[in-house]
Amino acid sequence: MIPLRDNVRPNILPFVTVALVCANIGVFISELLLSPAQLHAWVGQFGMVPARLNQMVTNGVLDPDALFSLFSSLFLHGGWLHLIGNVWFLWLFGYSVEYCLGHGRFLLFYLACGIIANLTQLAFDPTSTIPVIGASGAVSGILGAYAICFPRAKIQTLLPIFFIFTIIEIPAMLFLGLWFIYQLQSGAASLGMAGSGIAWWAHVGGFLAGVLMNRFLIQRS
Repeated sequence: MIPLRDNVRPNILPFVTVALVCANIGVFISELLLSPAQLHAWVGQFGMVPARLNQMVTNGVLDPDALFSLFSSLFLHGGWLHLIGNVWFLWLFGYSVEYCLGHGRFLLFYLACGIIANLTQLAFDPTSTIPVIGASGAVSGILGAYAICFPRAKIQTLLPIFFIFTIIEIPAMLFLGLWFIYQLQSGAASLGMAGSGIAWWAHVGGFLAGVLMNRFLIQRS
């Protein structure tokens, strides 16, 4: 299922969402300018490597680079499809969530969800040496927030049916519910498997963080 648009379009200028989209694209362009060796080193340094953070906790020795990677990894991507998917979801759902939370709180919310998503992946796969990169965890938080802010929204979705693509409008809660179940099942299936390549538990953690944090912010707004 590919979401195309929703029926929620608040009359605001979502400049934080636009800035985050531009930041992700800008960092990816910077990646393209690096040699393969430089890119490998860059991802190793700024990607979130669970084993490195786990070692820091185990040894009780502060590693500033490892801590910073919880943030910096949110802006790295592994390819065009990875980037386009995250940026599209960020734009489509972030626009409305920024309206729901307000510009400043939305930025803090986005970063907090991304960091919590990384910590969730760390908790479920603490010995992995594969760098976790991408905005997926933070974007998952936006999806969780969207479910709370706009439970009655509708989403126009491109749906393949027997090799024929059709556009249907489905309730946002159904779309987000199916999305979350898929992430949860994939995460459960990845347990004990080395090198799955996708940080499923970051998606799960980010989504739940978005639901809980957004409900807290709404109640006190």
